[in-house]
Amino acid sequence: MHDLELSEEQRMIRDMARDFARREIAPKAQAMEKAGWIDDALVAQMGELGLLGMVVPEEWGGSYIDYVAYALAVEEISAGDGAVGALMSIHNSVGCGPILNFGTQAQKDFWLADLASGQAIGCFCLTEPQAGSEANNLRTRAELRDGQWVLNGAKQFVSNGKRAKLAIVFAVTDPELGKKGLSAFLVPTDTPGFTVDRSEHKMGIRASDTCAVTLSDCTIPEANLLGPRGKGLSIALSNLEGGRIGIAAQALGIARAAFDAALGYSRERIQFGKPIGEHQSIANLLADMHTQLNAARLLILHAARLKSAGHPCLSQASQAKLFASEMAERVCSKAVQIHGGYGYLEDYPVERYYRDARITQIYEGSSEIQRLLIARELANYPL
Repeated sequence: MHDLELSEEQRMIRDMARDFARREIAPKAQAMEKAGWIDDALVAQMGELGLLGMVVPEEWGGSYIDYVAYALAVEEISAGDGAVGALMSIHNSVGCGPILNFGTQAQKDFWLADLASGQAIGCFCLTEPQAGSEANNLRTRAELRDGQWVLNGAKQFVSNGKRAKLAIVFAVTDPELGKKGLSAFLVPTDTPGFTVDRSEHKMGIRASDTCAVTLSDCTIPEANLLGPRGKGLSIALSNLEGGRIGIAAQALGIARAAFDAALGYSRERIQFGKPIGEHQSIANLLADMHTQLNAARLLILHAARLKSAGHPCLSQASQAKLFASEMAERVCSKAVQIHGGYGYLEDYPVERYYRDARITQIYEGSSEIQRLLIARELANYPL
């Protein structure tokens, strides 16, 4: 997108995030991947810069401008490191978002300032070993006993699970009501009975902590119910628009980093007497990659503008996420190809970008789920 189409505030946010990513994140990305952990000081800096409260209004210490600024910032941070982009996107969209939209005044006052500043990181405990996209097939149970909720069950693929201080946990409160019997809860992760079992060993975004969690007689106050009882599925689904815009922007950032690396390499690598970028076959690859990056950005920012204006944009967010995530794998693959044998080595970052990009087609709704949602809307599409 051309700068003329952005406001001064949006440009400032983007440029701040870009400078921070290049100066502080990218140089540490490989070391953080090997450590399997995002540097704590880096997360604190992100909080100070307002990057962890980008969907939270100023009233609670947030830095909300609009979703365009948010998408631009996630892209830049993800270009520095996809794992850091994952932390930022997930924390903002499904860590802060549900409390902002469904929390009581007391819940907002207690949690949002700490979340927006990065003093507390949030995680989202929805997926279970047997229930991924089928969110109404949960086995985790919550029972009200003597004015307290007691939670029992297991959660899988919890991003930020080891780092988080607050978990938004979904559990069945009324089994006989089916999908209307699911509720959401605010669970501080230091609550007895909330146990992080392990950190998963993953193909990519390895510095992002993805965990399995067990809830064993995990007891919280009755006031920690988030939103009305029985509205858990609505709460889970309500954050899909912002979440998918964030993951689409993450995918775009990873792909852009791969493209930049490939473009730079194509100017330096000499074959047959000239830089490989001057050979038509490589030039064509780069042209296609650049075009696909720009197309993804336009889809993302279109969905972000609709979201900022308060318009429904589930289909637009799904289209952005679908296209950007599948584009990212293609672009990263071509970046490896342009590097030749060197692209297959850990010495060059395109190998990591390729692995990091793959997850974006899976979490926050797989590509298959995105196509299903887009197709449903087409049933009422005017001809």
